[in-house]
Amino acid sequence: MPIDPDFPKNHQVIGKHSIDDEHYHYVWGPGRAAEATENEEVKAAFAARGEQQVPLGVHGTMVAIDWDSCVADGACIEACPVQVFQWYRTEQDEPPQQMVNATSVGTGSTVKEERKDYTDKADPIREHDCIWCMACVSVCPPQAVKVDQSSLEFHEKAAGTFNEALSKGSAPPPHAH
Repeated sequence: MPIDPDFPKNHQVIGKHSIDDEHYHYVWGPGRAAEATENEEVKAAFAARGEQQVPLGVHGTMVAIDWDSCVADGACIEACPVQVFQWYRTEQDEPPQQMVNATSVGTGSTVKEERKDYTDKADPIREHDCIWCMACVSVCPPQAVKVDQSSLEFHEKAAGTFNEALSKGSAPPPHAH
């Protein structure tokens, strides 16, 4: 079950993962049982850590990773030419559900082979740097990635910064005298 292509319509914001006030991505939920809960390597890695697998949701909006589908393959990290993603555990080694409202600085590894283990997740920590090449989408084995510039509207609506007049490319209505 790949990422829901309509996740911003079918989910709600459940958290905000920040670098700073200007750079952050939303976390959309609720999560669900998906590829990660069925993957033997992922299940074994969670068991080895003594951590429970729970629904996690989608990290990011324009560059979105369904953390419930992500099996820590790392193909997206390797494919990205501008290092949008990092292994979140290489910066903050804690259970993934604690990243729903986390603040990170973006110092995690952007090298495929450097994941901590199969509990790690590709985090679109630099979503704002995406160049829309779609390389990450085409290489993800469980199809956990969606890149869509038009999702910016959902991000802006969640942030309270959406301007409908600007989005339609029209001038604001004239003021009545």
